[in-house]
Parts: sequence; structure tokens; C-alpha cells
Amino acid sequence: MPIDVSSLEVSLEEGERWRRTLRITVPANLMQAERKAAVKQLSSRLRLPGFRAGRVPDAVVEKRFGQTLEQELLDRVIGEAYRGALQEESLRPISEGEIGEVDYQPHADLTFRVSFDIAPDIDLSRVGGFKIQRPPVEVADADVQKVLDRLREQEGTWVPIESGSPQEGEKVSVRIQQIAEQGSEPRAYEFTLGKGEAIPDVEEAIKSLEVGATDEFTIQFPDDADSETGPGDEQRLRITLDSRKQLELPELDDEFARAVGEFETVDELDAKVREDLMREAEREAEAGVRGSILEQIVAANPFEIPESMIDQYVRSALGDPEELAQEQLAEAKEQLRPRAIATVKRYLIIDRVAETEGLTATSEEVDERIEEIAERSGTPISRIYGQLQKSGQLERLEREITERKVFDFLKNQSEIVAAA
Repeated sequence: MPIDVSSLEVSLEEGERWRRTLRITVPANLMQAERKAAVKQLSSRLRLPGFRAGRVPDAVVEKRFGQTLEQELLDRVIGEAYRGALQEESLRPISEGEIGEVDYQPHADLTFRVSFDIAPDIDLSRVGGFKIQRPPVEVADADVQKVLDRLREQEGTWVPIESGSPQEGEKVSVRIQQIAEQGSEPRAYEFTLGKGEAIPDVEEAIKSLEVGATDEFTIQFPDDADSETGPGDEQRLRITLDSRKQLELPELDDEFARAVGEFETVDELDAKVREDLMREAEREAEAGVRGSILEQIVAANPFEIPESMIDQYVRSALGDPEELAQEQLAEAKEQLRPRAIATVKRYLIIDRVAETEGLTATSEEVDERIEEIAERSGTPISRIYGQLQKSGQLERLEREITERKVFDFLKNQSEIVAAA
């Protein structure tokens, strides 16, 4: 059973800014009762030679498992007491609780402290009255052509060229061997020239060869290149050009349009590409407006954020920071710090506005959004809901609805003008 929080002695200390410390005392009689309950529970599950199942005497359990029992008891009681005290004090930590000063002896009180950060209570005295420039929403013919060219490349065919030297944009198959390394075997590579897949000196060397030819070259490795001898070094390489291929592009016609999608004519394909680019441009413009509004709010309402929130952002961005050395982690944190501060402040401002203006997503709004997704995809609502819940995307959906409502409110508080 959970610990009776009313029997605990709890004191709250306010540290610097958002740091809080709970000092908690669990009385001796409660510790003894919890220990006896733990012994009884273990005894009922034990099977020891010479004793009936579930009938091992408490004294035997204490003698054989006392130390393990005590550590498990402390871990459990400290965790339950901490969670109970947080609820009692109406506190919501934003960082892991740091437990310290644990003091416990059998038949005595348990005392410990837990330190943590709470979310800053920011005061937004001004959230409107700004003049925000909306980036232009436009799609040039050249942008459409780039997409069409990319589609043609994807549908293109690589045609071998039996002789001659390769040119930019051609795909080459080569073998490269380090001359200085005795006994080394040539390594095979295939890549497209001009795409930055090989270092410049290697590409230039390959362009000087004809199909089937081999030659030796002194290669200068750039400072940012991954070289076995180190960046900025020179190496002698033996390079063999085995083949070259040229990309043959399909004609941009109605047949091509039918091959890449459900289009009858190339004009339909062109229109769809333009529509998609326009939609993307509108999203970028909206993102620009939102970013400008938040920048103005931060400038008008300067505030600091807990270091623990920056740490959480950095760890999340790095994915698995445990694999990094402390120096690498510190360097990454310093590089990510400006972005971490901006992102955390963005979330805090949105949450604060949502709270003060009552703009948090409602269950009805979430249900409506799920119904839209289900209708568009032709999937039962229950399955969409289950998928979102299982993947952890339900909270993200709620967040998107909340953010939309917040930004609709904030845009109405300022003047949005088209950029000149």
C-alpha cells in the first residue's frame, strides 16, 4: 500500500530562482511497519529447504536477506515519500530529483532531502502590439523546374560509356589503393562526380583517367576530411577507373507525367508541383511569422530559464549522450546552447499564453482532429486513436492544436504586414 503522506514531516526550501528542496522525515514506526510488511511479503514467496512453502520464519528471512531487504525498503520508501510530498505540496518538477543526506538506522526515523527544479513562473506583461512582417509567398518557374528536373533524374537510366574520361554528373566505378601501406588491397567505390561524395583531389584525378586506366596520384586531404593519416595530410593513391555511366533523362512529356503519378498530362504534373511548392512556401511564411512574434515577446519580456531545461534539450538533441565523453558533452552543450535557450523559451511562452488565455487543446478538439485524420485516410477512428496513443503521438497532436490556438490569438494582438 502507498505510504500515508500525512504521517510524514515535510519542509520545503526555496533555493536560487527555480531550485526547490524537500526535506522529508519518515517516522520510525512507519519504517518498522513497512519493513515488517516487506519481510512478510518475501516470506510468502520463498521456498527454502526445511521449510514449508510460504512459511519461512521472519527471523530466517531477516538473517539471509536483511541487507537486500533494507536497500529495497529504502529505495521504495524514499520514492513513495518523495512522490507523495510533491503531490501534497502541489509541485511539478522539471528535472530529476537529486536525493542526498539519507540518514537511517534500524528502529529510527528515515530522513533525506530531494532537490529539483520547477518550471519558471514567467510574467508576460506584453504579448501584442508588435508589427510583424510576413515573408512573401511566391513560387518561381525556376523552382518548379528544379522539382521536375529532380523527378526526371529519379526516373533516369544510367547508360555505360565504354571509353573516354568521365565528366561532372557522371557515375564512376573506381578502385583506390594506398601505395604507402604495404599489402593493402584496393577498395571499390561507386559515386557520382560533382556531388561532394569524394574529396576534390580524388575527383580531379578520376576525371584525368580513361575507362580501364590506372595511375598514381598525390592527394591532399582537406582539414575536414576523414583520413586514416589525419586531416590535411597528403597520400599517394593508385586509382583505377573501371567504368563510367551517363544519366539518360526521360522526356518531360505526358508519358513521363503518367509514369510518376496519377496525371494525364505534363500540365497536370506541373500544376501539382506548383501547388505543393506554394503550400510549402505558405508553411514557411507562417513559421516565419510565428518565429518573429516569439522573438518580439522574448525581447519585450526578458526572462531566464533553468539550466536543467537546457541540459534536457541538449540530451534530447544528442540522442544518446552516454556515449560521449564529458568534454564532448560539454562542447556539444555549448554549441547547442543558443538554440536550446530559444526553443525552451518558445515552449514556455506558448504554455504560459495557453494557460492564461484558456487556449489548451480540449478533448473535443482532439477528437475532431482524429476524426479528420481517420476520414482522410479511410481508417477507423479507434485504430487511429490507438496508433497515436501507442506511438506517443497523441500528446504531440494535442500540442499542435494548442500551438495553433495560441498563435491565432497572438497574431490577433499584433499587426501582420506583407514584407516589401
